[in-house]
Amino acid sequence: MTLRVAVIGSGPAGIYTAEALVKQSAEPVEVDVLERLPTPYGLVRYGVAPDHTSIKSIANYLQRVLELPQVRFLGGVALGAHLSVEEMLRAYDAVVYATGAMVDRKLGIPGEDLPGSVAATDFVNWYCGHPDVDPGRFTLDSPEVAVIGVGNVAVDVVRVLAKTAAELSSTDVPRDVLERLEESQVKAVHMIGRRGPEHAKFTLKELRELGELANADVCVRKDEAAVLGGDFPRQIRGNIDVLQSWAAREPVGRPRRLDVRFWLRPVEILGTDRVEGIRLERTRLSPEGRVTGTGEFETLPVGMVLRSVGYQSVPLPGVPFSDATKTVPNEAGRVREREYVSGWLKRGPTGVIGTNKSDAAETVRTLLSDLEGEERPPRAPIDALLEAKGVRPVTYDDWLAIEAAEADLARTLGRGERVKLVGLDAMLAACRPVQPLP
Repeated sequence: MTLRVAVIGSGPAGIYTAEALVKQSAEPVEVDVLERLPTPYGLVRYGVAPDHTSIKSIANYLQRVLELPQVRFLGGVALGAHLSVEEMLRAYDAVVYATGAMVDRKLGIPGEDLPGSVAATDFVNWYCGHPDVDPGRFTLDSPEVAVIGVGNVAVDVVRVLAKTAAELSSTDVPRDVLERLEESQVKAVHMIGRRGPEHAKFTLKELRELGELANADVCVRKDEAAVLGGDFPRQIRGNIDVLQSWAAREPVGRPRRLDVRFWLRPVEILGTDRVEGIRLERTRLSPEGRVTGTGEFETLPVGMVLRSVGYQSVPLPGVPFSDATKTVPNEAGRVREREYVSGWLKRGPTGVIGTNKSDAAETVRTLLSDLEGEERPPRAPIDALLEAKGVRPVTYDDWLAIEAAEADLARTLGRGERVKLVGLDAMLAACRPVQPLP
């Protein structure tokens, strides 16, 4: 008998889960990868900065998994909106949830809900062409912007803000977004961390890229780059050396300025009708290693604040969820009978893209062990259920048509290998062209 499994989510966690099922199952297996968007690959498509083409090449590996004969892509199908958990379990022997961590954590300070105070993920989704974000969402009309956080996402955001539209024109940035970047009034970007350089979460490679910006001076204060002690791992030592070298050089007068700040925490976002500034408090570490305020404050006259202090998952309809950990409670991937979880939704937003591979393998081992030797009744085909609901999934061939349309658009505009289509209507029109009337 063929084992039939549904994987909810087509990012790396979901596709690695599909691959592990094909590789580990001793019996024939069919895997449907369901995705609410018409496009696969999750954060590889909508989270990786457009100028990081080498990381985007991971999509080539994920593509090969979707092309396995045992795997089927069903885009435009959402748990809750189109199918319930109960309906999924009637159609499949097991269901694996792998929807990732889709929203930013909040700062929890006054003024955070003012217009102009937004999650960095919204900004990333915007410049990556995510269909959930209106391409007109950001106007970039403020001369100064604050980015709260010193991880790789924050580095990506400030790099995109610091670059010119011309520097990004060969990437897949959507047309409307590129036009907004061309009109940007941003002159200064402040990247702010609560702790010191030795605690920053960005990688050395990402950090060095900031020093290569042709359009922006990168500035670091000597007192904020100073570090006590010197016995640090190689990665951290490299970060410290780079930051201290920047602190020792003078700006050369490039059009934009990037200030990398440490030992500051936001305490209030200022403004009446929109963001007009951010109030920061100088910090230090307590003897217990906690960040504490010193009572020394400064205010930056920023018109936009982007928070990048971590991702968190959101609940799925009908699926258990822990508000404390922002994950689906599980044991080695097992949630309930015939229900499993993989990726950030399982363990929280930790690790790199490749971490999802070993994580998926663990979940699949648990799933196959649970179902081994079990009597499995015939399952109602999902296709008939979707058809009865009037849902026409986006197939893998449909996705290839969207890719081809994006490549055609890039050729038309004289821009790189592809330019992303924005909005569900544009993507569906690319794979389902309107037939002429007879």
